[in-house]
Amino acid sequence: MSNEVGAAIRRKPRRGMYVLPSLFTAGNIAAGFYAIVQSIHGLMGDDGAFDRAALAIAFAAIFDGLDGRVARATNTASDFGREFDSLADVIAFGVAPCLLAYLWGVQLVWPSAYPVLDWRMHYLGMAVCFLFMICGACRLARFNVSVNPQPRNPGLPGRKYFVGMPIPAGAMVVAAVIHFESGSPIHELWLCGVWLALVGFTGFLMVSSWRFWSGKELKFNERQPVRGVLLLAVGLALVIVFSKIALIICAMAYLVSGVLARIAYGWGRKAAV
Repeated sequence: MSNEVGAAIRRKPRRGMYVLPSLFTAGNIAAGFYAIVQSIHGLMGDDGAFDRAALAIAFAAIFDGLDGRVARATNTASDFGREFDSLADVIAFGVAPCLLAYLWGVQLVWPSAYPVLDWRMHYLGMAVCFLFMICGACRLARFNVSVNPQPRNPGLPGRKYFVGMPIPAGAMVVAAVIHFESGSPIHELWLCGVWLALVGFTGFLMVSSWRFWSGKELKFNERQPVRGVLLLAVGLALVIVFSKIALIICAMAYLVSGVLARIAYGWGRKAAV
């Protein structure tokens, strides 16, 4: 009995270890704040600032993916860490992409021959980008209070899915498009309309009950994790070398995967009837 108690004491992490995952969460917040600052600089005419803001959101997504894994690997998960992570996500994947989407895609549109249309488009842009932020916050709140949530269009048995697009993925859609354009802002009114449609649809996907692949079946702590580590290393290398193409392909493919899953489920139900 004493041996079991001793083993349990040894397995308990040191108090200082609980700071480790919070450091990654703080990095998430720092990247989000940097994205906000760079978005403002882009509005002031700083060439490349919008692109730097988009890349900062991508780095925030990396920090967000690491903090949870570090907490589980070091057995330092806590209620404080979960709440801290949610607040960080609101900043990095809600406020930052909302401001970036508006300043990059709406604020710098050239005046057209229809001033009333320009005025309405600006207000529509504020409304759509605000709704994107609200949808992301609602997605986080639903995730925090849900216990084993199940999508309305279930997928393969035994595989875990997210209910609705995760907020980091939604933010990455915004960041990937802007990075693909090298941060060059939208100036045409019709392109602004297309952009707002994409932002609004991404916000809808976050609060939807459609299924999105979670990737939780990928484990890198197995006895032979070489294959997973190699795949991760190759993926990171491709993203670094071909960042513009890789990021937009990954972001759009993930967005489309949820839409296709919903369409396939609807067709399957009609065929069954």
